[in-house]
Amino acid sequence: MKYDVAVIGAGASGLYLTALLAGSNLKVALIESQPRVGKKLSATGNGQGNLTNVNVSEDKYFGSVCVKNIIGDYQSVLELFPMLFEIDGEGRVYPTGKQASSMTDALRRIIDNAPNVDVYLSTKIIEINKGYVIKSEDEKIFYSEKVVLSTGGKSQKQFGSDGNAYKLATRFGHKISQLYPSLVQLKTNTEDIKTLKGIRVFADVTAIINDKETVTQRGDVIFTEYGVTGNAIFSLSAYLTDKDDVALKISFLPDVSYETLLSSIERKISLGYERSEMLSGTLNNQLGRAIIRKSGSTPKEIARSVKDFRLKVIGSLGFDYAQVTKGGIYGAEVTDNLESKYSKGLYFTGEILDVDGLCGGYNLHWAFSSAKKVASAILNGRDL
Repeated sequence: MKYDVAVIGAGASGLYLTALLAGSNLKVALIESQPRVGKKLSATGNGQGNLTNVNVSEDKYFGSVCVKNIIGDYQSVLELFPMLFEIDGEGRVYPTGKQASSMTDALRRIIDNAPNVDVYLSTKIIEINKGYVIKSEDEKIFYSEKVVLSTGGKSQKQFGSDGNAYKLATRFGHKISQLYPSLVQLKTNTEDIKTLKGIRVFADVTAIINDKETVTQRGDVIFTEYGVTGNAIFSLSAYLTDKDDVALKISFLPDVSYETLLSSIERKISLGYERSEMLSGTLNNQLGRAIIRKSGSTPKEIARSVKDFRLKVIGSLGFDYAQVTKGGIYGAEVTDNLESKYSKGLYFTGEILDVDGLCGGYNLHWAFSSAKKVASAILNGRDL
């Protein structure tokens, strides 16, 4: 089976790339290890399809690949989707139907209607040799002028991205940076939060790395048997899962000043409240008692603990629970068009590269925009 382009991986970036190549004069193979395409894409944004963010910019990304001339603006990735979109208060863009599967269906429809595209499902690629000769686990052999690795990273292996595809790139001399889970739940010491499982609060959470306060994220924090989760934790994890000596500083009631809080506590004292009830009505009762147990005995110490509740980070739930992989193929090893510097005609898109973004649609935007960059290069620089 001979092709002009073989796209390995039918996740977000592989589907998007193939849809862009559909209808061209190129013969394209889309090869996917899973029995259906777009499994992870259909689950994105809690199944609601957070596909980009109006605030997309290079400072929303980590890694060694220069994303500046690739990402474009948020509208640049919407053109393939024939649907309406809505934007929430944090700039996240969703289909108005709030179904991520509708994005998968839209891309699949383009591909299914393209006479120049063949789709191979349940076909795991185990070897790519120069030429390019592509071999699958079930002994299929493909020949292609160009190959695109859109295989994803190591996160959420239930969707088919178990990290094995990195080996396909290392055969051509590429090195893989250290891999870490990102946008993931965090394990912490639990001594002070044993009674808080299931409690959700709105807070400012600051990462303290090597005793220095770094970045702060505001949002939900949910206490669990292993530590903490919630959107503030997911966002913060992007900054710290590759760091050592990390703690979280949780500031409850972020819009209430320390002085106002202290005044409330002192008033309760004047009314004869027990020490254990000093935060009654101010915070969830169980949370209030946990903070008081952790703090000193004075009103000032209690108020300070509300604004500075510390948890030591001891790890995360790992790749199986992470939304994205931090690390991948080094930026120095690919061109501005995301083509391998070691093997002409070999390209990379999406999560396999050393790029990861913040929570809020930025990683899916990267999947689409990197696919768009590669499609343009394959189509001889045609503007897409």
